[in-house]
Amino acid sequence: MSNMLKSTALLSASLFAIVNGQGIGTNLAETHPPLTWSKCTSGSGCATQSGSVVLDANWRWVHNAAFTNCYTGNQWDATICPDPTTCAANCQLDGAAYSSTYGVTTSGNALTLGFVTGSNVGSRLYLMASNTEYEIFKPINQEFTFTVDLSTLPCGLNGALYFSEMAADGGSSAHPTNKAGAQYGTGYCDSQCPHDIKFINGAANMLNWTGTSTNSGTGMYGSCCSEMDIWEANSISAAYTPHPCTSTGLLECSGSTCTSTCDQAGCDFNSYRWGDLNYYGPGMTVDTTKPFTIVTQFISSTGTASGTLSEIRRLYIQNGVTIQNSVTNIPGLTTYNSVSDAFCKAQKAATGDTDTFETMGGMAGMGSAMARGMVLVLSIWDDYAVDMLWLDSDYPTTASPTAPGVARGTCATSSGKPATVEAGGSSIHVIYSDIRFGDIGSTYTGAPYAPPGTTSSSTTTVTGGTTTTPTSQAPTTTSTTTGATQTMYGQCGGIGYT
Repeated sequence: MSNMLKSTALLSASLFAIVNGQGIGTNLAETHPPLTWSKCTSGSGCATQSGSVVLDANWRWVHNAAFTNCYTGNQWDATICPDPTTCAANCQLDGAAYSSTYGVTTSGNALTLGFVTGSNVGSRLYLMASNTEYEIFKPINQEFTFTVDLSTLPCGLNGALYFSEMAADGGSSAHPTNKAGAQYGTGYCDSQCPHDIKFINGAANMLNWTGTSTNSGTGMYGSCCSEMDIWEANSISAAYTPHPCTSTGLLECSGSTCTSTCDQAGCDFNSYRWGDLNYYGPGMTVDTTKPFTIVTQFISSTGTASGTLSEIRRLYIQNGVTIQNSVTNIPGLTTYNSVSDAFCKAQKAATGDTDTFETMGGMAGMGSAMARGMVLVLSIWDDYAVDMLWLDSDYPTTASPTAPGVARGTCATSSGKPATVEAGGSSIHVIYSDIRFGDIGSTYTGAPYAPPGTTSSSTTTVTGGTTTTPTSQAPTTTSTTTGATQTMYGQCGGIGYT
């Protein structure tokens, strides 16, 4: 994970300071980079919001009042941190040098995340509503739209944008020992119940701590919550995936609870995995060598925000043309181009996977988390566990690539090694821009969603585009592929970080 020391002169030693503390340090004032975004309604159009972003606490320098590291390499300081409660009381979380240390910059409505900046690798940020609270989104009967440029993201990288059911204040009101709160990026959780979060619920996660690399480790406890992956992608493959949990908000887990609370596998829609080999990638229908816009619609059973989440639809817009989502085309799976309970049940049957999506609540469970409210997460990361093969290659690697669901992209099974992608990481970045949220159909201009087997017209898109003549667009042509057993996805921006 990323590191920060108290001065530029000490930056070369920053690998020794990688943990999030619970007090507020005084070495560097925290200044959140501004980021504008838009709220949209069908009647009034879009209104600009003056937001900002905050860096996750796990990337920050943490120290005691004498500026001594609370955590060095992959070990806690036994004097400062003799036990979880004392550690939280002794440790302070400091401000972030966003651009120079972490490669994070903003300009208007655009957020750029560099992959490698000095000794720092990757980053995870949250959209803020104020200086001390995260923006909370309730997506049912709404749509979320943004533009992305991931043209430099190779095999093994993941530019991820998603919702997690985190507390608006980062957990500070429920756990007063967490004095830093959302202002310093605390309170992270996701459906993988990550164990590498160094402070959970205001206490150090130091019990049974085991180093997993030279500067990271895992503790006894995990941090679980429902997660909606709107976008996990590189220039080769992409997926969107709901991950419901049976818990409400952040659950601190241990033992088997960490693997029985959330749908860690999720119900993913990856165009390549489900049979369209020519839909997404360089020079393909969605051409990843250029920026494009992603529209995600969260459909309600009643057409109101109080209804049950019934379907998650996807559209793309590029060069002024609305592109319908790809259509599934693998043996045993009828045609779908959106995520629903029926699609999830069918894909699990086709691959032979255990249907933990249904067990953990399905679309209704995911919708319950959305109704309570979720935080927007924006990140870039590599995968020390399985090299991101679950996203862009054949996975599991022991299964036949011709079995349903195994082939997820064209990357080699030998690709994605963190040492390799990090070596060239200084030129890698992702740009998220023009975030819009509001009523269905209000965040973009273009053709509406069309079910499989129908046609729709295409027109101009997004923000500030120029009008083009509508054209006829048939459903995406697909070709047959096969694939197999789904396994857990890696944590969205945590496990394996350096």
